[in-house]
Order: sequence, then structure tokens, then C-alpha cells
Amino acid sequence: MPGHLRFSFTLFALLLTLLAQAEQTQGVTDTEVVFGAHTPLSGPVAIWGVGSVNAIRMRFDEVNAAGGVHGRQLRFIVEDTQYQVPRAIQAANKLLNRDKIFAMLAALGASTNNAVLPQQLARNVPNIFPYTGAKAMGEPFHRLKFTIFPSYYGQTRAGLKYFVENRGKQAVCIQYQDTDFGQEVYEGVVDQLNALGMRLVEQGKHQPADTDFATAVVKLRKAGCDLVVLGAIIKDTVTFIAAARKLGWEVDFLGTYAAYEPFVAEYEGGYTEGFYALAPYEVQYFDTAEPEIKAWMERYQVKFGEPPNSSAVLGRLAADLTVLALERAGRDLTLDSFIAGLESIRDYQAFGAALDFGPDKHDGVREARLGVVDNKRWKMITGPLNY
Repeated sequence: MPGHLRFSFTLFALLLTLLAQAEQTQGVTDTEVVFGAHTPLSGPVAIWGVGSVNAIRMRFDEVNAAGGVHGRQLRFIVEDTQYQVPRAIQAANKLLNRDKIFAMLAALGASTNNAVLPQQLARNVPNIFPYTGAKAMGEPFHRLKFTIFPSYYGQTRAGLKYFVENRGKQAVCIQYQDTDFGQEVYEGVVDQLNALGMRLVEQGKHQPADTDFATAVVKLRKAGCDLVVLGAIIKDTVTFIAAARKLGWEVDFLGTYAAYEPFVAEYEGGYTEGFYALAPYEVQYFDTAEPEIKAWMERYQVKFGEPPNSSAVLGRLAADLTVLALERAGRDLTLDSFIAGLESIRDYQAFGAALDFGPDKHDGVREARLGVVDNKRWKMITGPLNY
């Protein structure tokens, strides 16, 4: 073959290769699909990050051992944020630019997700099932955003409305994290009180890692609060309530789904007995779980040496929805086919809730119910609440 023809053929082959690479969906090859997450594996909310990651890896490992989805293995790359925004931004840069993930899965934290989301959406990378009820995860509607939690704002408004109208609460106060999460809980309280023609009696702020709440408790107690809404997660929830109980204050506390965790209910000393929290899903206990969930809990215990917490249960849910969407997307996996697969999921039953998605509905569940700690266990006491 003449030299100029060999050169032309080589150039043509190179162009075809570059064109194929350009058309290839990021994070998808013939043999694998790559997902990523920025989440706290250490720090004040590591209990949620570790549980979710363990469960997702476990589900993906089982799928991979059975041959993957349409012949593709599922790879999950996780970066530790320690629940800090700068670390989340750094982690997202790596996941998006170096690892070139197909989708962000179960990234945890309101402030961290809010900081990362604009860059992520600009890169055309879906944010699926983030571990936060931040409003921005679902509002405004975006084709790349899918959630499995009602917003903290909506949860708070619905719960507060219930306590005022059904429990006769008149002096509402709030103690909340000085974070995006806490701010959304605060906004929910203020807006609902305004709608009810009431005012906020007193408020206090704290940092996620704070542990000394004696002064804050005294401040709210002096204000005469008969309900304290907590914009807190796990450790700050139990520490604040324990401080109040040790000082003899028996006021009612109301939290969001961020505090709806067995660790909170089982906290030493029984300080959290009677604590209320809003939740779309029921906590799964081994002795009352359905057979399928019980078998999964046993496998989790064997694999990780500890029972699954609520975060792990929901990690299983997020992973299962992801696998289902991939199956429905078919072998020709693209961003569009994956989104269509997610939008095709209807009436998916999960822990007392039914999740529905569609072309105009990417928030799988919109309502929460009220739970209470009763004898160191969470117990649901209402149906879905609205405001």
C-alpha cells in the first residue's frame, strides 16, 4: 500500500476512534459502570456515611458476583468528606474530572451537596438519591436530580403543624446547626409559625461537632418553650437532649429524619425516650423485619461485623433502585436510557413507603410520618403529614 494511502487509512481509523470515544457515555464502558460518592466516613456523622457505603458496596458486590447488569460490573468510588464543604468540593473534583463517574450516588450532607451540585450538573452527571433532605436536591425540578427523601423544610413544617394543632403547643423554640441543613429546618419553623399566626419564642445555633449545650439549654428553658425543634443530626441530637434531661427539663423535642436512627433511640441513660422525629421510612428491627430484609440483615452482620443501621438500610434501597434502573435501561446504556429507567419505577414498596418516579416526578417520596422513641425503639404514631 502506498505511503500516502497508509497515512490516510491510519488517520481515518484514528478519527473513528476519537469519534467513538466522544460518543461514549462518561463512566460507562463495555465492561463496567462507575458510580461515585462524597460522604463522611469519619467525623460527626460518619455513622450515616459508613452505613450507606457498606450497604451499597454489598449490593453491588452481589450483583457483580452474579455477572453484573447486562454484562457490566458496577464500581463504586467513595471519597471521605468528614462532613466538611472544602473536602467535599475536593472529592467531587476528583470524582468528576479524574474518575469520570457516570453518576453521583448517595452523596451525604446538605451543605456538601449544595456546594458540589452546580459543577456536577454542569458536567451532566446525575445526582441520584443523595443522603440529605436539602430542598436543592429536588427543587427546582431537574432531569439529573432524583431523591428518596422529603425535604427537611417540608418535614419540619408538617411536624410543627401537627404539634400545634393536635398537641396544643404554643411556645415553639428551635436549636439548630449553623449549616445549610440547620438553616432549612429554621426556615421551615419560621414559615410554618407565620402561617399559623405564631411567633418563634427563642432560638439557638451550634456547630455540628459541639458537645457542650448546658448554656443553650438554660437559655431555651428560661424562654418557656413547650416544644423545641432540633435542627440536629445524631451526636448533637443526643447530646443536647441528654443535657436538657440532666437539668430536669422534660420539654418535648422534635427532630427530622436526620435524627431518626436506632443509635438515637438506644442512647445510654434513656435520655431520648419520648423524642419525636419525622421519617418517610420505618426503622427495621431484626425481630420484626420481613423475611427478605431479615436475611439481608444477617448477611450484612456477617460481612461487616455489626448490624445494619438506618443509613445502611437506606443504602440498600438506593443501590437497589440504581440496579433496577440499569436493568431497565438495557444493554445500550446512555444517560438518557438510565434516566428513563429511573423514571419508569412505580409503586416501589420500601419500609412502609411507596416510591414513585416519572418524567415530571423525581422525588420518590414526598411525605413523612411522626415517630417517637418508645422503650428504646422507634415507633410510628401517625400517617403521612402535610402542611
